This record gives sequence, structure tokens and C-alpha cells, in this order.
Amino acid sequence: MSQQKSGHSFDSLKIGDTYDFHRFISEEDVQTFARITGDDNPLHVDAEYAKNTRFGDRIVHGVFLLGLISKVLGRDFPGPGSVAVSISCRFLRPVRVNSEVRVSVKIVEKLEQRRYVKAETFVFTDANKKALVGEATIIPPVDP
Repeated sequence: MSQQKSGHSFDSLKIGDTYDFHRFISEEDVQTFARITGDDNPLHVDAEYAKNTRFGDRIVHGVFLLGLISKVLGRDFPGPGSVAVSISCRFLRPVRVNSEVRVSVKIVEKLEQRRYVKAETFVFTDANKKALVGEATIIPPVDP
């Protein structure tokens, strides 16, 4: 199953269910994130500085990408009312400012005793390469 509707309960979720979300990350998004968090590392916000780094250009904050996963878990899949108990990840490659990413979540385990689910999480670059891989433990909403 690939593009699920919002609002899945523990009972309606099945191992293997997936959800994908696409998002263009603009210059304004990165500047706003830097302003809100105070993380104005020049690698993210200064084009002149960034062009002389190993990346050759500005890159999106890794935690911004993690925030997109949080958005999917809490708003889209499983949906409103979900609570992330844990989210962990590894950053594999940079995402360039002014590019589109795909966030993908896949249910991999159901923990019956606590009524939690575990999910694999991914962020893919616009070249469809993994930029972030991780996992999340989620309490799905009680009533979708």
C-alpha cells in the first residue's frame, strides 16, 4: 500500500504500510529555520562560504529534515493525534537548498502490549538517493 489516507489507528495499521510525502525546501525555508533555531551555520545560509566547502553549495539543516519526518508522523501517517516516542536517524548525504525531497515512512513492527508501532523512516534527495535513514516508535491515534 503506498499513499495511505490520514488517521490510522493501531488496529488499522499493517506491517508493510507506507506513506510518502514530497516537499520542496526553499531558500526562505532554510533562512526561517536558521532564524527560529539560531543555527545560522554559514554552511546553511551563506552561499559564498558554502561554495568553498566539501559540499560546494549550501545544504539543508539535518534537523530540518528530521522535522519533516515528525510532520508526517504527527499529521499524515499514522495521523493527527500520533505521538512519537522516539525518533533516531543517520544522515547519509546532504540535501541542497532549493531542492525537493521525498519523506517515506514504512511500518515494520506492531508492539501489541503497548499498542505502539515501529517504522523505518527515510528522506530521499531529488536524485532519489537516501539522505537520511532512521526509525521511529509511535503511539498511533486512538480513533482515526
